[in-house]
This record gives sequence, structure tokens and C-alpha cells, in this order.
Amino acid sequence: MASHRKPRPGGTIGTGLRTPALATAALTSMAVLSQTAEAAPSTDHAKPSLEEVEKKVDDLYRQAESATEKYDAAKERSGRQRGRVDALRNDLARRTARLNKAREELGSFAAAQYRTGTAAPDTATFLLANDPQDYFDQTQLMNRLTSREKSAVDDYIGEQAATMKKRREAAESLQTLTDSQHDLQTAKSTVQQKLASARELLSQLTAQEKARLAAIEREQQQEAARKAAELAKQQAAQQQAGSSSSSSSGTGSGSTGSGSTGSTASGSYDTKAEKAIAFARAQIGKPYVWGATGPDSYDCSGLTQAAWKAAGVTLPRTTYDQVNAGTTVSLTDARPGDLIFFYDDISHVGVYMGNGMMIHAPKPGAYVREESIYYGGESIIHSVVRPG
Repeated sequence: MASHRKPRPGGTIGTGLRTPALATAALTSMAVLSQTAEAAPSTDHAKPSLEEVEKKVDDLYRQAESATEKYDAAKERSGRQRGRVDALRNDLARRTARLNKAREELGSFAAAQYRTGTAAPDTATFLLANDPQDYFDQTQLMNRLTSREKSAVDDYIGEQAATMKKRREAAESLQTLTDSQHDLQTAKSTVQQKLASARELLSQLTAQEKARLAAIEREQQQEAARKAAELAKQQAAQQQAGSSSSSSSGTGSGSTGSGSTGSTASGSYDTKAEKAIAFARAQIGKPYVWGATGPDSYDCSGLTQAAWKAAGVTLPRTTYDQVNAGTTVSLTDARPGDLIFFYDDISHVGVYMGNGMMIHAPKPGAYVREESIYYGGESIIHSVVRPG
């Protein structure tokens, strides 16, 4: 008799063949595992390349320097505002003393009136009024006062109005100071955060990677030096062409006077520039410290400010203000002593030395040095300014 048992689901049909349901499940599992393996990054690519690390570190240093300039600006604003608050407080103390004196004098009049019974205690009531002028308008007290009392009342009203005004000014200045100090702390925290991130990235490099990174930097410096030499040739050719043109135009009659004026102005600038350059050169080897203005360390704008101060020229504190403290000239017209500004946000500056070279405080962790103006590539050069 034939068996009537049904085959088990999921059994086999012939040797080595699965049923369609199990075969589909197996294929689906294999596909999922394959996709997962493709999507998961390999260990080799999990770590950023050396070039990526270098770019990230450079970006962090630049962001730190940009935050440093904001810190310098906030510090300068805070200093000015603190001086204003102190001055207002001193003025307010003097006015309050005068107001108290005027109040005491009026109080003596009120006491005398009360003792003699010559008048109602209007003066005493006046001293407690919220608005003395309105009180006088309503009661016409002034009509019943002597000339001496009227003078005392006028003094009191004037001192009270001035004191209230100074109190408002002091409160507003104090709020501005608080805002400046908040900006100062924010910029400081940003600098510290960026520097910590850069140090963390560098600490993860092996000795071999650090050596390779140094080799990349040397290659960049060589390229920057090559471009500086090209600029030096262009400037020399332009200067020679200008000298030849001046010589030929100077042979005509009556041209000496105008040429003399230009020569005098040029000589005056060159003299100051030499002093600024000499100062900057003497700072080579000192560390970059954000917010520093010397004499032991500098940030970029602190160095340029100090260099031109040595030449008798006062520059603002930050790069954002220094870029407007003179005449903008083209790069090929740059002369020793000019200021070279970098990046779209104008967050870096150096003193031009001529021949495509400058002295600057480069970045956190570095030292004041002479370097090609193309140290970060041609595209980062923003402008050239001749201090006035």
C-alpha cells in the first residue's frame, strides 16, 4: 500500500538541492552580508591621510589666529570701556556729593521755616517729591522763596538732573563693558579649543608620519621661495623701468621741483620702514603667543604694531583695523616696510622685507621668522598696505 504521508516542508528535493523557500532565504542573507561588507569602511581607510591631517591642522591654526584677532579687538574694546566706566563712576560720585550738599542746604531752609512757622513745610515736601520741577509747577513754591532759597533750589534741580543722566550713562557703559567681556571670553575659549584640537591631531601621528609631514612642509617652503624669487625679479624690472622713466623726464627744464617733492616723501617713508624692519628682524626667534604684543612674544598684528611703533608710527591693534591704516598698493609695487595681509577675513599680517620675503609671527606653536609671502600659496594674499 502506498504511503499517504506528505513530505515535510523545507525538506530536500533530490540530493543537495533546497526547497525554493530556503534557497530564497539563503540568497537574501548572502546579499545582506555582502552589502554590509561593502558599506563598512576598511581599517586602512578609517584613519585620515597625512595630507588631510595637515590641511585640518592648518585650518585649525588659522581659525585660532582669526579668533585671536577677535580676542585682541574685544580686549581693546573692554579696556576702553572699563576706562569710561571708571571715569563715569568718579564723575557720578562727585555729582552725588554736590547733590547731597544741595539737599542739605534745602533741608536747613525747611527746618528754619518749620521752627519759625513762617511757611508751610513745602520745601520739606519738595525734597521727597519724585519730580521736583512738576512739584514747583503745581504748588508755585518758588513764589514764596527768598532769592537765596531759589538759588539753592535751582542748584538742587540742576544737580539732580545731571546726576540722573550720569547714572543712566554709567549703567549703559557697564552693560557695554559686560558685553565686551563676554565677547572676550568667547574668543578666548575659541582659540583654546582650536589649539587643543590641533594638538590632538598632531599627537596621533607616528614618528614616520611626522617626518613625512616635515618633508611636505619643506617642499611647500621651496615652492614659496621660488615664487618669491619670481616676484623679486618682477619688482626689480619694474623699479628699473621706473628709474629710467624718471631719468629721461628729468632732463627737461623745470622738472626738478616736482621730482624733488616725490623723492623727499619716498625718502621719509624709507627711513621709517628701515626702523620698522630693524625692529621686526630683532624679534626673530621669539614665540607666537596669541594676544601678545611683546616684548618677549607676539601674535601677528602685535608684531606689526610694535615694529611700526619703533618707527614712530602708531598702528591700530588688530589686522581688521591695520588694513585701513594706510594706502593700498599692488603686490608688484610693494616696498620694504609695507604690510602684507592674508586670507579673506584679513586674519594674518606680516612686514614686507623686499624680494618676496616678510617677517611675521606665523601661528601658534611657531616663532617669529623671515619667510616667503607665498608660504601658504598665492591665493591667500589679500592686500598690501603702506602705513601712512
